[in-house]
Amino acid sequence: MLTEDTRRAHLELEQKLRPFVARRVPSSDVDDVLQEVFLKMQAALPTLRDEQRFAPWIYTIARNAIVENHRQRARQPSLNLERTERIEPLGDDTEPNAIEQELASYITPYVAQLPSPYREALTLTELSGMTQKAAAEALGISVSGMKSRVQRGREKLRELLDACCRIGLDARGRVIECAPRDPSDCRCKSS
Repeated sequence: MLTEDTRRAHLELEQKLRPFVARRVPSSDVDDVLQEVFLKMQAALPTLRDEQRFAPWIYTIARNAIVENHRQRARQPSLNLERTERIEPLGDDTEPNAIEQELASYITPYVAQLPSPYREALTLTELSGMTQKAAAEALGISVSGMKSRVQRGREKLRELLDACCRIGLDARGRVIECAPRDPSDCRCKSS
């Protein structure tokens, strides 16, 4: 049974942690992350050696729970789209579905907006179909340099697309839904 002091301490700690967690995870996950923090705290409390280090220790637990929440969301992305169109996956997972094909047709203008090194890397590897090794040789850079440019270019391209459209992915990372955030401002057609 919890004492009144224990309940008060728990409530005070929750009031301090809630804003910290709420700034870092979706509102629908705040309670779950807080619960996870308290469970981990309870399990690890016997390992706390210095009571004066409690605050940094609990915030470390909270940061780890937030990171785990982000990992779980990445593994199972939720689709919160206002206007959606479902396309059943094709039997062969290597073949693009209709939404992926349509979205691919809008990629070139977005690639053209990227800074030069990333634009060149993605144009050669993604649009022209060159291997990263061949593209690195063509540009006179190392293979690891090309891989870095391709990776950063993909991240920047994703940011551009995310600014324009809400893109829903299934558990395998395949595009299953796409809707413009603001149809009047979107440079691609809605799917």
